[in-house]
Amino acid sequence: MKLLENKVVLITGGSRGIGSAIVHKMASNGATVAFTYHSSAEKANAVAAAAAAENGVTVKAYQSDASSFQQSAELIKNVLADFGRIDVLINNAGITRDTLMLRMSEDQWDQVIETNLKSVFNLTKHVLRPMLKQRSGSIINMSSVVGDFGNAGQANYAASKAGIFGFTKSIAKEVGSRSIRCNALAPGFIETDMTQELDEKTKAAFLASIPLKRLGKAEEVADACLFLASDLSTYISGQTISVCGALNC
Repeated sequence: MKLLENKVVLITGGSRGIGSAIVHKMASNGATVAFTYHSSAEKANAVAAAAAAENGVTVKAYQSDASSFQQSAELIKNVLADFGRIDVLINNAGITRDTLMLRMSEDQWDQVIETNLKSVFNLTKHVLRPMLKQRSGSIINMSSVVGDFGNAGQANYAASKAGIFGFTKSIAKEVGSRSIRCNALAPGFIETDMTQELDEKTKAAFLASIPLKRLGKAEEVADACLFLASDLSTYISGQTISVCGALNC
């Protein structure tokens, strides 16, 4: 039996990078997968079609803005209508708007906080009632090691990811009595479209700071998601697992 057979998993921001890797990982372990995308329907539908064909499961993409409270409510309503339940919520949607604080605009601050942190509130708020009725569920919030140790030029991003730590612990305490777990993941430097655009000097500086001496892979973050989504972690809640090659030890 696959680890997520008969489970419905909802992932925000699943059309690229880490999100796409998570979609494929959940599908390969037998889950019915729903995921959101913001703008590119073509790319999202391609991810859904590939994951479904490779694994013989249902995978469906939904256009939804995770930073919108109303759209998040509609998303949960639509997924429940399509699949009847939501067993796992993975709050993965996130953006960066990097610049030094002296240059940072209010809009750059607000965009990152709304997409990275408010979205976690939005989706968790709306998924809790059906999970409480089920008396089961796993919520996984995508944070970052930057939320722990900060980074120059990323005050908005660091603040959004640090907020997820406290949110995760609080939700775990609120709903644990109903067998709902809430955990966070804190990836380090992961190979994605964004890191591929970095110059070699910047990449070398990153590698020098990582004890394992390599960037992480999106699939390795997806593996950690699988562990927290599955019944292998039924007594783990309120925790943050770093996937960073010992960067933040």
